[in-house]
Amino acid sequence: QPELGKPMRNCYSLPGPDFTYGMYMHKRDGGVPEAIGHWDSVKAKPHKRVMPRDFVTMGRGAVDEGCTTAREFALYYKFMDIRCKDKQILRYGCKIPPGMTFGRPPRPSTPFFDIMQHRYKELWMERQRARTVVQHVVKKKIGEVRENRTTFLRTHPLPVKEESFWHPQRFEKVQTPPNPSCDKSQLS
Repeated sequence: QPELGKPMRNCYSLPGPDFTYGMYMHKRDGGVPEAIGHWDSVKAKPHKRVMPRDFVTMGRGAVDEGCTTAREFALYYKFMDIRCKDKQILRYGCKIPPGMTFGRPPRPSTPFFDIMQHRYKELWMERQRARTVVQHVVKKKIGEVRENRTTFLRTHPLPVKEESFWHPQRFEKVQTPPNPSCDKSQLS
């Protein structure tokens, strides 16, 4: 039964002061003095990077060996595991090549004499003048009236068709010869 006016207690009692939480390490439980006095230096292990398989070279080798079916190719790939070459210059444990520098190359220095003589301003002005000349030429071309079909037909009329006097035979009046079997007296 809970006490009157208090919530019901549903927790466990804590263990005594001699209880150790976590894992107790017998050899290295010296606290801060041991941690400061005995540094464990971890030696770096050389990391061997596994390169992906070179299927192009393996395929060429399989064809040279005379493989024709998928099963033969699979067996060849299984026993002849050829990996891609590592194209990195620097790998772990390699020496740096002589004369090699790291980083981006520096930008070439701006000649101070050109700055003093306002050479960059003059170059910019020449480019602007050339640009305006090109714009004027383009405007002149746009200002001209472009020729469309109507103006072209006014200046170059189509040739007049010559009238042909030939007509298809079915439209011509043809006199039929009299039929001897048919008399005029029978018609009336």
